[in-house]
Amino acid sequence: MDQTTMLEKEGFLNFPVDRNLNLIEEIKRLKKEKNAVILGHFYITGDLQDISDYTGDSLGLAQKAANTDADIIVFLGVHFMAETAKILNPNKKVIIPDLKASCSLAESAPKNKFAAFKAKYPDHKVISYINCTADIKTLSDVICTSSNAEAIVNSFPKEQPLIFAPDKNLGNYINSVTGRDMVLWDGACMVHEKYSLEKILKLKEENPGASIIAHPECEKPILIVADFVGSTTALLKHVEKSEKQTFIVVTESGILHQMGKDNPEKTLIPAPPNDSTCACNDCAYMKLNTMEKLFLCLEHEQPELHLAQEQIEQARKPIEKMLEISAKLNL
Repeated sequence: MDQTTMLEKEGFLNFPVDRNLNLIEEIKRLKKEKNAVILGHFYITGDLQDISDYTGDSLGLAQKAANTDADIIVFLGVHFMAETAKILNPNKKVIIPDLKASCSLAESAPKNKFAAFKAKYPDHKVISYINCTADIKTLSDVICTSSNAEAIVNSFPKEQPLIFAPDKNLGNYINSVTGRDMVLWDGACMVHEKYSLEKILKLKEENPGASIIAHPECEKPILIVADFVGSTTALLKHVEKSEKQTFIVVTESGILHQMGKDNPEKTLIPAPPNDSTCACNDCAYMKLNTMEKLFLCLEHEQPELHLAQEQIEQARKPIEKMLEISAKLNL
């Protein structure tokens, strides 16, 4: 099977990897030889976070992608994140270990359906959460992340009607803290919608001194009982600064790696989903990234992410507007 057929079928290079190889050393060697930078999201596995040149949330990763001088960007995350890197670096090679590392939230907003939805509200400006496809970004006026969503929304006059897409849970939360009445697209992240309120409250009962911290992509009942609601980076900072010693963490379990490194003396309890006996909640797409795939990706510079030039130009404008607002507000 040739590389093209393999990528079409599997979404990644499935060559055998010599078990005697020191993958960490080989990845570092290839990265240096090829002038590559590895960008990793907090939801990938700990070993991949540790080998990344920069680990961050969506805003931080977008900022790093916009300013890198590397020739090759390796994105350890999901597809829309690599798209953002390509949009900001059209002349650089952007590779991702597995093309099938998609996102349930991004997939919840198909371009044709969202375009029809947008057409119903001709006077509205569109704010799209960065967790969307490049196609949706082309239909947006500005992009936001969970870190800067409130600030982005508040950058519009109160009288300006807004559409928020694709995450209804984040949109509802931002409506509640800003007093807005944004029209919301009906999309959601399957990971953040699977948490069990009953199990979380039971954990709180078993750990009476614990603080519940949650990502705003969670459903409203979870956010109501949370002691703190914030973006991935905000959750990390909160745990570091808090005098509390025990935390029930209601977001993707990958965050526990960095959170644990920053706070080795504190107890971190992953919140469980409602549909299994598992003690944590993982994004299956994020976990498609592995050390073996990263090595093969760097060695062969495949799979490479491609976008049409027109798509890049249209999607770049709302991302740059977000970065401009974030820079002004020092976010």
